[in-house]
Amino acid sequence: MIMKKFLAAICAVGLLMTGCGGEQTSDENSQARIVKLGMISHLNASEKQMEEYLLKVQEKTHAKVVNHVPVFFDSLTAMQMAAEAGNVDQISTYKSVADYLIANNAGFELANADSIKGLGDSFCFAVRKDDANLKADLDKVVAEMKADGSLANLIKDYITDVDKTNPPKVDIPTIDGAETIKVGITGDLPPLDLILPDNSPAGFNTAMLAEIAKRLGKNVAVVQIDSGARAAALSSGQIDVIFWAILPVNEDMPPYLDKPEGIELSAPYFTDNVAHLKLKADK
Repeated sequence: MIMKKFLAAICAVGLLMTGCGGEQTSDENSQARIVKLGMISHLNASEKQMEEYLLKVQEKTHAKVVNHVPVFFDSLTAMQMAAEAGNVDQISTYKSVADYLIANNAGFELANADSIKGLGDSFCFAVRKDDANLKADLDKVVAEMKADGSLANLIKDYITDVDKTNPPKVDIPTIDGAETIKVGITGDLPPLDLILPDNSPAGFNTAMLAEIAKRLGKNVAVVQIDSGARAAALSSGQIDVIFWAILPVNEDMPPYLDKPEGIELSAPYFTDNVAHLKLKADK
């Protein structure tokens, strides 16, 4: 269940290359190793454009360049399958997601030497631009949860200290007669977005939903949405809220890169760093 924007896919996010050394020469760049990097599709950038964004950032770090060639996918599951089939060299996701996948799949390991790191995406809620009251309600709840420590506790319980091989279910309360908010989720980004084998909702974002429902005195109806259909489902009114991730904006990362038209984003409630995964050499 649960979102998604993601995601993650968001190698374009972090964008500081590891390694050290002096400023690159054009000859050094031409000799750089090519890494085919699985990423979640971006709304407003092609694979080639994303490759150019990444290269610009890498050049500014004065690090030894590994040329990442993005290959877009619509889901984390599709990226994993591509890596296992040898169709990409690495996949780009979030550190919390990478830790979860490694705990549940002994064939994967972190690709620290090649990872784009140093920055991270901020997670928030996306609503229609004309739904200002709902955005204000969500912003209010996020601010309250930050102030009273409950947000930090949820992060600890569902991300930092969670049993990655046996994550707990999350119960979303129901209030008789209360207004219902339809929230779209993907269920394909554990431990953030997660559906257990028995179809029970789990994960950090689901825990956020439960707390929001309680504090707003409203019901939350979970609607599972494919990652690539998230923006259309929100714009069309199929759902009222979707989880989204904000790419950091700088001169190399245009602000329109992953934000749909007619959509507003809430205050962020969680930030995670980008991490790369690869198959172990003996797999």
